[in-house]
Amino acid sequence: MAEKEGGVVKKGHEEGLKLAASLLQEFELPEGLLPLADVVEVGYVKGTGYMWIVQKKKVEHEFKMISKLVSYDTEIKGYVSKKKIKKLKGVKAKELMLWPPVSEITVDDAPTGKIHFKSFAGITKTFPVEAFAAGQ
Repeated sequence: MAEKEGGVVKKGHEEGLKLAASLLQEFELPEGLLPLADVVEVGYVKGTGYMWIVQKKKVEHEFKMISKLVSYDTEIKGYVSKKKIKKLKGVKAKELMLWPPVSEITVDDAPTGKIHFKSFAGITKTFPVEAFAAGQ
């Protein structure tokens, strides 16, 4: 386990995916929220909640249940805490002809089953959390 700024860093696709999945699980976020490919590095600093993911190329993924196309840049970073990612960078959701960046993701406490995506412009979109289950 390498250390970077007091954090954990995993290099390579398999190890990076494992760390990303364990972070989503630990913070009660949907397992399919980050469909990654060709992961180079995943890191997490426990003291601040800062997380980063580096992948070889941009990934576009359609969440079929909600017909939503999302773009994941080669570098994704933000601050993760229980049921929330804030100051998120590197994720965009297609809205009509635009790709506004997603700045925050929040999951409601049960039983609502809702997940909220906020853009820098202050626009919030809400979806069922099961739309982001693994394999969706």
